[in-house]
Amino acid sequence: MLSKKIQTALAGSSAIRAMFVEGKVLAAKIGEENVFDFSLGNPATEAPESVNHAIKDLLDETDPLVLHGYMSNSGYEDVRAAIAENLNKRFDTGFRAENIVMTVGAAGGLNIVFKAILDPGDEVIVFAPFFGEYRSYVANYDADIVVVEPDYETFQPDLAAFEAAITDRTKAVIVNTPNNPTGVIYAPKTMQAIGDILSKKEKEYNKEIYLISDEPYRELVYDGAKEDFLTKYYHNTIVGYSFSKSLSLPGERIGYIAVSDEVTDAKEVLAGIEVANRILGFVNAPSLMQKAVARCIDETTNLEFYDKNRRVLYEGLTKLGFTCVKPQGAFYLWMKSPVENEEEFVNTAKKYNLLLVKGSAFGCGGYVRLAYCVAHEKIVRSLDAFAKLAKEYQLGE
Repeated sequence: MLSKKIQTALAGSSAIRAMFVEGKVLAAKIGEENVFDFSLGNPATEAPESVNHAIKDLLDETDPLVLHGYMSNSGYEDVRAAIAENLNKRFDTGFRAENIVMTVGAAGGLNIVFKAILDPGDEVIVFAPFFGEYRSYVANYDADIVVVEPDYETFQPDLAAFEAAITDRTKAVIVNTPNNPTGVIYAPKTMQAIGDILSKKEKEYNKEIYLISDEPYRELVYDGAKEDFLTKYYHNTIVGYSFSKSLSLPGERIGYIAVSDEVTDAKEVLAGIEVANRILGFVNAPSLMQKAVARCIDETTNLEFYDKNRRVLYEGLTKLGFTCVKPQGAFYLWMKSPVENEEEFVNTAKKYNLLLVKGSAFGCGGYVRLAYCVAHEKIVRSLDAFAKLAKEYQLGE
């Protein structure tokens, strides 16, 4: 018999993954070219050529016993030093190799952080809409999610609601910007306000509250927006990162956690994260990919590919009468359902082979998410299907 915890996890299984699987089944029946699957954030642009070259060179140049062997739970020191140097150069930080822990992607990174800091009954605040897996990651350690509603005009966090949500049980706050699912970038003034509120609440409750910045989309920003690094807004900030999007390597599961010296008892926090990496069974991040990303640390994915998709999809949908939040970053578009029950809208869209993800999966009903990290021609061809969907709901008339 399955454990009660895993039964709960099964009951709340990812709507994103379920839609992705449904899309594969449908594609097998009618042809992939006839299915417009906007469900999964799986990049359709290749990794930079330098990544493949780095992997091949490493295999040729490196002693296999070293390349495929164990290392410190926190990862190769030279890799961590390269990441620290890159962050310092770009964001004027003061990291050293000791401040970095290599992880099995951003998901593995968040889990080892939660394992290190959470006790049963602790609360973790998230800003809606949010990546739905946060619920499961927090529940893994018997803590509780507290959801703060957004400002529905801007989809920036509602700061008054955030301050009111902090209690003596609050242990952490998760921030994801650029945001999945809205594509919104939290403004510097928003982040500064969040940092100021947390500093005030730490003093009020005489305890540490961590700001956990989940940053897989950090480099995916548009219209002149600048990449941001959130440690400057609040001292107890822990940064989680993944190369899945910046280098188009989602299946390689490689990322890192960065803990600055400004974090209270930073050495102890890092030691806890390193131990969590081992006792959760990760042991260490994949050795070959650690070395590969270190050689490609200044590379980025094809941002123009995503920007072109973003512009064509946003302009096409708004012309058809759909209400959308214009993405500022990441590769998601957040669209308002023309009916209150967005699940009904998602099911209607399937009639035209359009696969969208319901907003309630992100803690925010009444909307749907589209992942536009698909082939550009699929975006273009999907607009005819969206036109039929718009006509069914009498939009733009």
